Amino acid sequence: MVETPSRILPFGSLVTAMVTPFTADGSVDFDATAALATRLVDDGSDGLVVSGTTGETSTLEDSEKEDLYRVVVETVGDRARVIAGTGTNHTSHSVEMARRAERAGAHGQLVVTPYYNKPTQAGVLGHFSAVAEASDLPIMIYDIPGRSGIPITTETMLRLADHPRILALKDAKADFAAVTRVLANTDLDVYSGDDGLTLPWMAAGAVGVVSVSAHVATAAFRRLVDAAAAGDLAQARRIHFDLDPVIRAVMTHLPGAVSAKHILHLQGVLPNAVVRLPLVEADQRELEPVLADLAEAGWDLGALAREGVRA
Repeated sequence: MVETPSRILPFGSLVTAMVTPFTADGSVDFDATAALATRLVDDGSDGLVVSGTTGETSTLEDSEKEDLYRVVVETVGDRARVIAGTGTNHTSHSVEMARRAERAGAHGQLVVTPYYNKPTQAGVLGHFSAVAEASDLPIMIYDIPGRSGIPITTETMLRLADHPRILALKDAKADFAAVTRVLANTDLDVYSGDDGLTLPWMAAGAVGVVSVSAHVATAAFRRLVDAAAAGDLAQARRIHFDLDPVIRAVMTHLPGAVSAKHILHLQGVLPNAVVRLPLVEADQRELEPVLADLAEAGWDLGALAREGVRA
């Protein structure tokens, strides 16, 4: 693992939101999970989210999630922070998952805004507070209204920041003014939840990124985060521009879990690109824009795809 000043952060600074590898029959592939976690940490991730959105948490059983937390902790927990995706839209279920994550040895938890049922801000405050009281694990709150259906208002975040176990915010709503208020008025560690906004968010004071694209370009993201943290904006800007087509490849054409698994398979990192329904693997036509973006970045993975590697 690359040693950086970010090791003092409770969640790290380059946090990769891990995919969950599956076997050909759709079972969780724990060996591939351990190998992927090792590779990500070796290449510069100092935090890993396990069973988050990109990890297909919605289609994992609770027992599978707990086993995944444990496997990743046992594999890299002495070198990186293992952050369990515990959030659901059912508060008592989220409480149970927080306790399972603590039992498995996770260092923290990522808790998303309750989705689909659209609670009031009082309900949002009550949900996060209940999860925070359920275990000793520190919490990174995940604000992503595009998936949850509602934002966490800035006023609610300011109140949540007073809780001693709520330490961080993953912001994925691209509201720079709201993030600025949180940065200016709380001690929360703020993370970009959009890969392409890592540099502007860190320039304003965020500590890092929770990234899907970092699966396939871990070392480059490590350099970006370190340059931004050191105030070397010229170097960070160069890396930001270099990463732009890679981020587009991973994040704009297909669901992140699908595209990341396909690229990892083409890179020889994963044995397959299997996902669970309702996600499905991409066909060759759907992969073309992904491969075109990667070609713009100087990556020739298209040749592997044409040779018949099923990504």
